Amino acid sequence: MGQPPTDFPVISQVIGRHPQVMIAPLEHPLVGKRDIDKSELAQESFIVREDGSGTRTIFDFFFGDIVVRQPHIKFEIGSNETIKQAVMAGLGLSLISAHTIEAEVAAGRLAVLDVKGLPIVRQWFLVRRANWSPTPVGEAMWDFACKHAAEFMPGAVVLEPEPA
Repeated sequence: MGQPPTDFPVISQVIGRHPQVMIAPLEHPLVGKRDIDKSELAQESFIVREDGSGTRTIFDFFFGDIVVRQPHIKFEIGSNETIKQAVMAGLGLSLISAHTIEAEVAAGRLAVLDVKGLPIVRQWFLVRRANWSPTPVGEAMWDFACKHAAEFMPGAVVLEPEPA
């Protein structure tokens, strides 16, 4: 998961990087432009996840310091698949997980915009309840997942800066 719960005790293990990128339909005028400033993006319409989702929190954080004009949220949708389809249809831009749009970018159906300050790199976590007493098989599965989960994650569709 992208964010371990805080309302009950859990044990969590980081298993990989989770980049968030800005996507657009291929014919959008910003596709191919370098170093786009977020104030320029504020002129666009956006398709965003629902309030309370991790992706929406990142969107609000990214645009939170724009004073002149906040971005126009055209649609709020609770499904990444629906968001991708809406962006492909030209209904707006979206900030979304790079892992979510990997196949569409590779197939030439979506474009990742080159925006200053992006990607925002979060982490993927493996999570279990702290009060869970695993069986030996359950413990072996947890150990295997902690050690090997990153090997099963999709590659990033954008060049990301390596952590310092």
